[in-house]
Amino acid sequence: MASGDVQSDESLYPIAVLIDELRNEDVQLRLNSIKKLSTIALALGVERTRSELIPFLTDTIYDEDEVLLALAEQLGTFTQLVGGESYVHVLLPPLESLAQVEETIVRDKAVESLRALAPQHSATDLETYFIPTVKRLAQGDWFTSRTSASGLISVCYARVSNHVKGELRQLFKSLCQDDTPMVRRAAASKLGEFAKVVEPEYLRQELVSLFTNLANDEQDSVRLLAIEAGIAMAGLFRHEDLEQQMMQTLRAATEDKSWRVRYVVADKLVDLQKAVGPEITKNDLVGAYCSLLKDPEAEVRAAAASKLKDFCNSLPTDTREQIIMSQILPCVKDMVGDMNQHVKSALASVIMGLSPILGKDNTLEHLLPLFLNQLKDDFPEVRLNIISNLECINEVIGVRQLSQSLLPAIVELASDAKWRVRLGIIEYMPLLAGQLGSEFFDEKLSSLCMSWLTDHVFAIREAATNNLRKLVEKFGRDWAQNTVIPKIIQLARDQNYLYRMTCLFAINVLAEPCGQEVTQRMMLPTVITLASDPVANVRFNVAKTLQRIYPVLDSSVLASHVKPALDKLNQDADHDVQYFANEALEMLPKA
Repeated sequence: MASGDVQSDESLYPIAVLIDELRNEDVQLRLNSIKKLSTIALALGVERTRSELIPFLTDTIYDEDEVLLALAEQLGTFTQLVGGESYVHVLLPPLESLAQVEETIVRDKAVESLRALAPQHSATDLETYFIPTVKRLAQGDWFTSRTSASGLISVCYARVSNHVKGELRQLFKSLCQDDTPMVRRAAASKLGEFAKVVEPEYLRQELVSLFTNLANDEQDSVRLLAIEAGIAMAGLFRHEDLEQQMMQTLRAATEDKSWRVRYVVADKLVDLQKAVGPEITKNDLVGAYCSLLKDPEAEVRAAAASKLKDFCNSLPTDTREQIIMSQILPCVKDMVGDMNQHVKSALASVIMGLSPILGKDNTLEHLLPLFLNQLKDDFPEVRLNIISNLECINEVIGVRQLSQSLLPAIVELASDAKWRVRLGIIEYMPLLAGQLGSEFFDEKLSSLCMSWLTDHVFAIREAATNNLRKLVEKFGRDWAQNTVIPKIIQLARDQNYLYRMTCLFAINVLAEPCGQEVTQRMMLPTVITLASDPVANVRFNVAKTLQRIYPVLDSSVLASHVKPALDKLNQDADHDVQYFANEALEMLPKA
C-alpha cells in the first residue's frame, strides 16, 4: 500500500513542480517551465497530459507576454504528446484563449499554431471542434479574437461540407465589414489567401465585392492590404473577367490619396503586370506606371523607379520599344534630375537595364546622356550604381564606344577639385577594372591609378595603395611586376618625403598578393635602401614595413638582409626610429 502511494506521489511530482514554477513570482522561472512543457508532458504520458496538463494551462492563461508567447509556440508542436492526430482537438481550448489576448505577437503565434494543427484534424473533427473554435473567435466581443479568426478560415475551408463553407464565407464577409479597422485590416491581409481556396463562382459573386469595399475603405492601412490582396486575386481571373470585375478598382489605387497605397501599387506593379497579361498592361498599366514615376511623394517615385527594368522587360514584345520611347523614357529623363537622392539612386541601379531592350542606336542617342548626368551626380551612391552596372551597356555598345563616352566623365571625376569625389572614384576602380579587363584598363586608367599615389591629400594616397592591392588580386602578379611595382619603386627616389613614405605604404599592402619571389626580388631592396633616408619619418616607417612583410619573406633573407637593416636602425639617433626598430626586432621570427 505504502509503495503504491510512493509511486503515486512520484507520478504527481512533475506536474507539482510545473504548477509551483508557473506560480512563481520570477518571470524567468515561469518562462523556463513553459519551455520544458514537452518534457513534462512526456513524463506525464498522453492521457494525463490531455486530462490534467492541458486543462491546467487553459485555466492559467494570465501571464507576462513572453511566457504566453512561448506557450503558444509550444502547443503548436504538441500533437504527439496528447496522443496523435485523433486527439489534436484537445489543444484548441488553450490556443483559442491565447488567440484572444491583447498582445499582437502572442495572438499571431497562437494563430500560427492553430493553422499548423488544422490539417492534422480529420474531416469530422474539423467540423466538430475546429470550426466551432473559428466561429467563437469570429463572433467574439473583443476585436482581438475577430482579428485572429481572419487567419483561420482559409486553412479549413477546402475540407468542410458545402453548408459549412457557406457559413465560413458569411463569417469572412462579416469580418471584412467589421466596425473595427484592426479587424478589417486582418481580413484584408487574408483576402488573397482566401480567394485561392474559394470556388470560382463565389470568387466572382462574393469576394470581388468584398475586395472593392476594402479597397475603398476610409483607413489607408486597410486599403493598402486590400490592394495587395487584389493583385494576388488578379491571377485567378480570365483576362476578360478581370477587366470587368477588378481593373477599375486597381486603376483607382494608382491615384489613391494616401501615398502608402500608391507605394504598394508601385512595389507590386510587376506582379500585377504578370497577372493581367499584355493587353491590359498596354491599355492600363503603362499610364499608371508613368503617373507613379511622376508621383509627388519621393518614396513612391523610388519604388516605381526600382521596377523600371522589370516592368519594361515584361512589356509586350511587339510594342515594347515604342512604349518605352514614347511614354516611359520622358518620365525617366525627368527623374535623372530628381531632388531626392533615394529616387536617383533607385533609378541608377536599374536604368542600365534599358540598354539591351532598346538596342545600340537608342542607347547612344537617348540613354548615354542620362548615364553621363548620373555619373556627375553629387551623391556617391548614384555614381556607384551606374559604374557597377556598366556591364549591361558594355554588352550593347562595346568597350570602345564606352571608352569614348563614359570614361572621360570618370577621368574627369578622378581629378575633381573635391578630394571626397576623387576618393569615391578610387573605390569604384576595382569594380570598373573587372568589367573592362586588364588590357583596356592599362590603356585608359592605369596611369590614373598611379597618379593618385602622389595626390596631395593623404586619404587619397592611402586609398590608392589599397586600390592597387585589389587590382593586383584581380589582374595577377605578372601585371603587378610589369605595370605597378616599377612605378612604386620610382616613388622611393622622389624629392618629397611624403611620396617616399607612400612607396612604403604600397609595399605593405602589395607584398602578400605579389608573393615571396616578387617581394624579395623587386620590393625588398627598395625598402632596405630607404633605411638610410635622411628623414626620420621615412626611416621608422621602414622598420614598420619590414615587420609587416615578415610573413612573406624567406628565413635566410630575414637573417641576411632584414636583421642587419633593423640593427642599424636600432642604433639611430632618432628615438622614434629606435623604438620601432626595436619593436620590429622583438617580433622577428627566430631562425
